[in-house]
Amino acid sequence: MLKKAIAILLGSILIATGINLFVIPNHLLDGGIMGVGLIAKYALGVKPGLTIIILSTPLYLIAFFYNRSFFYNGVHGLLVSALFIDFFHPISYWNPSGGFLLTGAIIGGVFIGTGVGILLLNDISTGGTDLLALILSNITAINAGIFIFLIDCMVLLFGWFTIQKVSFSYSLIMVITIGLTTTGIISKFSKAN
Repeated sequence: MLKKAIAILLGSILIATGINLFVIPNHLLDGGIMGVGLIAKYALGVKPGLTIIILSTPLYLIAFFYNRSFFYNGVHGLLVSALFIDFFHPISYWNPSGGFLLTGAIIGGVFIGTGVGILLLNDISTGGTDLLALILSNITAINAGIFIFLIDCMVLLFGWFTIQKVSFSYSLIMVITIGLTTTGIISKFSKAN
């Protein structure tokens, strides 16, 4: 239990920091449910964490019936990471990448990918698409990072068509960085266990 609690806190802090320090100030777009939360923030001004919780609820209901351990482990990751994303919002006014979109995309991608990787290694997810990727990975034995990357690309395309101010190319670089970082962490540390 202590290992999972530490994983939830550390992963959620990394994700919230990446979103608020690098994604929001540079008006980048993530994929998955986080990306949909960011689309809602950019288009409607709503809190992305709250949007993530609302949109993830149906997938958590599926997980409740498919694999209760995914549900119980994931619901904590969802709530903590979503709350941290909204709680850390004040740091989004500080842009340590200085407006350099490539720097923000890569560093933000490493932060988010590391946080997601830490959570997934412990069978914890941060939202609907991470949970979906975890279920699909369990069924197919394909690395969850690959599923996350494919879903992220679909959300990114949707965001590009709906939000004109989003930098598609730098957001794509960030999504690739997240996918590679997540996949690398899962591959490296799952072999070590």
